[in-house]
Order: sequence, then C-alpha cells, then structure tokens
Amino acid sequence: MKFPSPYTLKDIAELIDVDYVGADDFPVLGMNEIHVVEPGDIVFVDHPKYYDKALQSDATIVLINKQVACPEGKALLISDDPFRDFNKLTQHFKPFKASNVAISPSAKIGEGTILQPNCFIGNNVSIGKHCVIHSNVSIYDDTVIGDHVTIHSGTVLGASAFYYKNRPEGFDQLRSGGRVVIEDHVDIGALCTIDRGVTGDTTIGEGSKLDNQIQIGHDTIVGKKCLIASQTGIAGCVVVEDEVTLWGQVGVKSGITIAKGTVIYAQSGLGETTTPNSTYFGSPATDAREKFKEMAYIRQLPELIKQLKKK
Repeated sequence: MKFPSPYTLKDIAELIDVDYVGADDFPVLGMNEIHVVEPGDIVFVDHPKYYDKALQSDATIVLINKQVACPEGKALLISDDPFRDFNKLTQHFKPFKASNVAISPSAKIGEGTILQPNCFIGNNVSIGKHCVIHSNVSIYDDTVIGDHVTIHSGTVLGASAFYYKNRPEGFDQLRSGGRVVIEDHVDIGALCTIDRGVTGDTTIGEGSKLDNQIQIGHDTIVGKKCLIASQTGIAGCVVVEDEVTLWGQVGVKSGITIAKGTVIYAQSGLGETTTPNSTYFGSPATDAREKFKEMAYIRQLPELIKQLKKK
C-alpha cells in the first residue's frame, strides 16, 4: 500500500508515537507485508524468528520491537507492539468509510455494464465495460474489476483478511488496507468470497473461471485461465500460476505456490508447492498416479492377510 504522498521517518514516528533510528527526513513511501515489500516500504516484525528476514528484506523501514543494529541504507521504528502500530498506520491511511447509498458516487462504472437490483458498490470501486453484476453482490471499497466480467448473486469481494494475533484478552485482527483486483473476462459464480489484501492486492487473473461457493484468502494471486470448482478454499498469500485446475472441495494451505498447469483432484488437501503440469490427489495431496497405486495396494491388504493366516 503506497501512501498518497511521501512521508519522512520523523512524520511516521510521531504519528504512531515511537522512537526511531535513522535520519529525520528518511523517505517513507508506503507499508506492506514482507512478501510484497519494496524499497520505501515499512514492514513490521514482532517475533525473533523473523527479525533477520525483515531486516534483510527489500523494505527500507522496519517496525520492530527490539533495539537492533540498523542495516546500512535502512531505518528502524522501535515499538513495544509493532502489530498494534501497523494497525494504527492502516487506520490512518485507509480508514473505514461508511456508506449510506447502494452505489457510491465515487464508484466508476464502465460503458455497457449491467448492475442488477440490490447490489452494493463501495467507495472508489472501478468496474470496467460490459460487465454483469447480478443481484445481492457486495463489492467493498477500492475493488478494481476489468472488462467483460460476470459476477453472480451473493458474492462478496473485499472482506477483511482472516489474520489475527492471539492476545491474552482475545484475538486481535490485523486491519486490511489492500484491494481485490479482478482482471478481464473473469467469471465468478454465486456465493463466492474473495478477501482483500492486508496491504497489497488479492488478484484473479484474466480469463479465469470460478464456480459457486469458493473462498479465496487475502493477498492470494490467481493467474490467467485458471478453473476453480465449487467449495474450494484457498488460504492467504498463495500464488496460483496460469492454467491451474482445482476441482471441488480442494483445500490449499497458505504461502505456497501452485505451479503452472497443475491439476488438483476433488477433495484434496494441498500443503506444499507443486511442480508444473502435474496432477495431485489426496490429503495431504501427492502425485495422483502414486496415490492411486497406493490405494490399489491398500485394497489388496485384506486378501493378503487372509492368505497369511492360512499359512
């Protein structure tokens, strides 16, 4: 998430009331999660396991809960609770804006696009040309939709990320300031839910087709010409490369990559990155041919046990 204009390290430190290491005028351009950071971004880290990863990332400002040596060319924001202060920044730069109309006056609707009754179109939404948005679709703030997109009834685009910190008093949610981006020629079925990114984009690539009742988590990127069947659930921060097929009731773990051309058979649970143009099945999902061989061997076990008993 980029800020509307450049800020200085001192500006940001004063905004969240923390100490800092670095020049007062050190430039701060935005804030992002570690998997999408760029120079000029703030990244937060609050666990020793990830200190080195954050300090060595592309982010040039690290919001951290420990006094550490500042890497050359970077700056530090020293906080007793980086999670809380990252939320403060999101709330400041991307505050929730209530709406009292079905279609926000700030929304942009392209030529030839049809909005069926009872749609909700939030603030700063952009919808391209020749789209069809069916009844009872909710499109939250800042969502971007390309041309020739069809979205069926009951779908929700842009709900908050499922991202929580477990505190003694209960779960604390990381605020979402990112977007959902739907590219051209995408079809989305009924009752699908696609969560916005925490700071970046959750993206559905050009020409991809989603069946009914699919959940796609925050910051996940679905490539071009993918097919995703009903009741599939994809966790956050997954990369689904082009021309992937996920059949019904597939579950996908966060933070992995589904390589180009991968096919996942129905009711599989995928927990590892795949290899291109391969087919997977089972839970945990493995190479489909090997899994079917394994199942065939298992079916032979009762007969083998009978034969052993006879001996």
